[in-house]
Amino acid sequence: MLIEEVMTREPVCCTPETGLQEVAQMMVEHDCGQIPIVRSTADRRILGVVTDRDIVSRLVAQGKNPLDLQARTCMSQPAVTVRTGQSVEDCIQIMEAHRIRRVPVVDDGGLMRGIVSQADIAQHASNASTGELVNRVSQGGAAKL
Repeated sequence: MLIEEVMTREPVCCTPETGLQEVAQMMVEHDCGQIPIVRSTADRRILGVVTDRDIVSRLVAQGKNPLDLQARTCMSQPAVTVRTGQSVEDCIQIMEAHRIRRVPVVDDGGLMRGIVSQADIAQHASNASTGELVNRVSQGGAAKL
């Protein structure tokens, strides 16, 4: 099965200049914990991602006020991505290797096309694959979100 069959298509994205309050509002509105960061609204090449954990661990825990900052201040970069033509098994291996729960999906030009989460894989992959993914991502301490 190809990753494009299970991914959430055209996820909400932001730019490095997007305020973190707006990023947090996007997370709430779209019920997600990661927002991909693209160059601009016209150029959807991915630069990085910002997660709810990034905001908390890189800013709030350091005593910084995220309401005064932009996505660029805490984004994870470069983003780990998968390509639309890769298999779900390839995606699982990448998520396990990087201990991440979500991964942006890009086309051959690096443009955002979708996002895959553990939940997407759980809905479409075998129970064994899903269990393996959850176990390996969670091993060895806190995983990156």
